[in-house]
Formats: sequence, structure tokens, C-alpha cells
Amino acid sequence: MFTSTTQIRVRYGETDQMGYLYYGNYALYYEVGRAEAIRQLGFTYRELEEMGIMMPVVDLHVQYFRPALYDDLITVKTILKELPDSPKIQFYSELYNEAGVFLNKGVTTLVFYDPKEKKKIDIPQVLHSRLSPFFTDDKKEDE
Repeated sequence: MFTSTTQIRVRYGETDQMGYLYYGNYALYYEVGRAEAIRQLGFTYRELEEMGIMMPVVDLHVQYFRPALYDDLITVKTILKELPDSPKIQFYSELYNEAGVFLNKGVTTLVFYDPKEKKKIDIPQVLHSRLSPFFTDDKKEDE
């Protein structure tokens, strides 16, 4: 399993009239978490795109438990629970406030896509190679 964390402070312009993080902005926080997770693996989205790899979102599920509030420092935990073996990759996101209270979770499904060929592709080998060490212990537990 691969896990990454990053922090984001809730800005005033991201809140509704009650001072709650607007529900539509949670997807942006997930995106920040994904971008930072990919950066921790040694890539940026830009570099992947320059390699001819796009990663469009094809599905998003969100569950809201407690609100994130204006000026809260939010920890975004991004998790890959399995090593992709197809064009699909799923990022699990969990949001916590400064007190460690669980606020929100979501699952974002993306696909690896070749824009020149206009088709889905399997996970690029370079990314697979960076991720596979995080999943070696999982395989031992399954045996």
C-alpha cells in the first residue's frame, strides 16, 4: 500500500456562508493530494503528460461526515490500496482536521490515457516500477 499526506489550509474563498468548506471543493483537495503523491514518487503531472500519459478522472465518490471549517489546517491522506494492473487507478482520500478528527473520504478513479492514440493504456512501466516496492509486503501477506 502506498500512502502520502499533505496539508491544505481552508481559505475563506473556499467556504460557504456558514464558514464550511464548500462541498464541491473537496474534489480539489483530493487532486492536491494525488498531485503530491505522484510528486513523492518522483514525477509531476506535467512530466507524465510530457511522456504522453494523461490521467483523466472517470469516477468520483465522496462521503461527508463532518465539515472542514475556514482556516482549518486539513491533512489530506492519499492511499493506493492496490498496484494497478490495468488502465484504471484508484486513489482513496481521507481528510482530517488539526485535531485528527476524520471529516471526509472519497475514491477517485482515473485511467491512463494516450492522447495521440486516443485510447486507454496500461499503467506506464516507469510508474509501475516506482510503485511496486510499496506492494511487496502485501503479496507476502496474501500467500
